Amino acid sequence: MDTTEDIKAATSSPLADAWAELQAHSDHGEPLEPDAYRLAFADPEFLLRRETRGIRFQLELLKTEMGLQAAGIHNTVVVYGGARFVAPDVAQAQLEVARTQNDPQALALAERAVRTSAYYEHAREFGRLVATHSLPLPQEEKLFICTGGGPGVMEAANRGSHDVGVPSVGLNIALPHEQTANPYVTPNLSFKFHYFALRKMHFVMRAKALVVFPGGFGTLDELFEVLTLVQTKKAKPVPIVLCGRDYWSRVLQLDVLMDEGAISPEDLNLFTKVDTAAEAWAVVRDFYDLPTAGLAAAQTK
Repeated sequence: MDTTEDIKAATSSPLADAWAELQAHSDHGEPLEPDAYRLAFADPEFLLRRETRGIRFQLELLKTEMGLQAAGIHNTVVVYGGARFVAPDVAQAQLEVARTQNDPQALALAERAVRTSAYYEHAREFGRLVATHSLPLPQEEKLFICTGGGPGVMEAANRGSHDVGVPSVGLNIALPHEQTANPYVTPNLSFKFHYFALRKMHFVMRAKALVVFPGGFGTLDELFEVLTLVQTKKAKPVPIVLCGRDYWSRVLQLDVLMDEGAISPEDLNLFTKVDTAAEAWAVVRDFYDLPTAGLAAAQTK
């Protein structure tokens, strides 16, 4: 693990002087023109070429990997879910405003927000449960909440961990509409990605369980990525929990795939549907027999 002195030494080395030139351009508002003489690793124009995409892949892999290693994050519980669901108090405030307006559509949307705010509260409670479990454990056995770092369900899970005073991870993504990390992600564990592929890889690399709350296209993409990896044995079996039985039963009609021969009957056993945070945590806990053994000693089923 790098010490503070190691980091200071690295950033004060002559190599770091290459960045001073770039900073000078920024400070003076000068455009950065192509420059063959600029050091390659300090040349953004070069690094952003199509031909150097592989280098950017490696950098996105390494930066987060090294950051998590330095922080001692060995095991995560990944929480997926929609960005559009708000906390119950926020939803209630929106409803009160809508009731003062003569707008049936606004009222309907506010009432829906109150209903779906239950997803936020369940995710927050799940984050608290995981964090509370990890508090007394040695670092190598702790489970850390890891989310996409954004709002909604992601914020809720990070917030639950924050409520208990336990660090949590956020793997954010640069999008056309600005998305910033939610305020409950631990600052030195907040990472930003350009490539969805590298972000999803980091979700899986340390995941001991995946808990999926209601969400949209992004949530479905992340869920099916993991289901495919486990189904094809590219990843070890882990608990995959769908929280919100009614939602997932309406969204996923996977019996059709089995009936048509597109998947095997046993593939429907790759995930478990539950309704509450406590039930979701019980699935994870039972999978690893956590009440009687630490994670390192647990045997997967």
